[in-house]
Amino acid sequence: MATKVVLDFEKPLFELEEKLHEMRVCLKKSSGEHNLVETEGLNREIEILESKVDALRLSIYQNLTRWQKVQLARHPERPYTLDYIYMMTQDFVELAGDRHYRDDKAIVGGFARIEEEESGFKQTVMVIGHQKGRDTKSNLFRNFGMAQPEGYRKALRLMKLAEKFGKPVVTLIDTPGAYPGIEAEEMGQAEAIARNLFEMAGLRVPIICVVIGEGASGGAIGIGVGDRILMAENAWYSVISPESCSSILWRSWKFKEQAAEALKLTADDLLEQKIIDRIIPEPLGGAHHNPEKMAETVKSVLIDELRLLKGRKPEDLVDERIDKFAGMGVWNEEG
Repeated sequence: MATKVVLDFEKPLFELEEKLHEMRVCLKKSSGEHNLVETEGLNREIEILESKVDALRLSIYQNLTRWQKVQLARHPERPYTLDYIYMMTQDFVELAGDRHYRDDKAIVGGFARIEEEESGFKQTVMVIGHQKGRDTKSNLFRNFGMAQPEGYRKALRLMKLAEKFGKPVVTLIDTPGAYPGIEAEEMGQAEAIARNLFEMAGLRVPIICVVIGEGASGGAIGIGVGDRILMAENAWYSVISPESCSSILWRSWKFKEQAAEALKLTADDLLEQKIIDRIIPEPLGGAHHNPEKMAETVKSVLIDELRLLKGRKPEDLVDERIDKFAGMGVWNEEG
């Protein structure tokens, strides 16, 4: 059985939950022995402890710092792109290769169908996203979710295929950054990302981008230009990671928490800055506490957004998308 990953700020809650579990085990044994006095006493203690656990859970997760949200976004049990695809869609057909060099396993994508039985909504989409691994072997296979140039070229090939057939594009962003190795630079990493930005700006089908975990630098924006930019409640999205920012400014990673505060990289921050359009709520404690519920929420939001964009003229989509990104970061200096 896999060991549960507990973050530092979750330890007080975890200890209480462990104690509560032990008390419930004792209650079960007492009930089996028909010891009514002991059973009633344990029941009262369990009720009191349950209230404490609920209160502490709310206190922790409703008052997270920016650094704590970064930690949640990186949680190894958090659902990744393929998890969302298989939970949200039907008939996913993965497409591989960039038709230039090779297939990058850090980027996955293909056609899939999103449907909602209650409303009768059905839509085929091209879904593309970063994919991380769950253990050392799969992380090496997926390059820790860090795409190389061929990954971005594969993503662009799939987007152009979607445009050819008039299908919307959905991207799921979750990467610590584009792969920084020498070989990636030799193969044209900067050009591949820049080409994606240029081509996505003019793509004549709806594009919805969702930051589901980490959204770091060019690695994220390489599949992050869209008509609608959505972000999970505990995700982060920034030009640089807190650790790298701390390393540059303070010559040490020790100030990563201060860096996270200064970067204002959370969903709330970015909604206020009009970088993103909508926050997708997560189950209390993070998406990994209830992946099925989180996938259901993401699916519902995607259907809402697809309905809004459906039927829009291609030229209107392109014009508004360009205006949207051209307006980011604009400011006036007075005096």
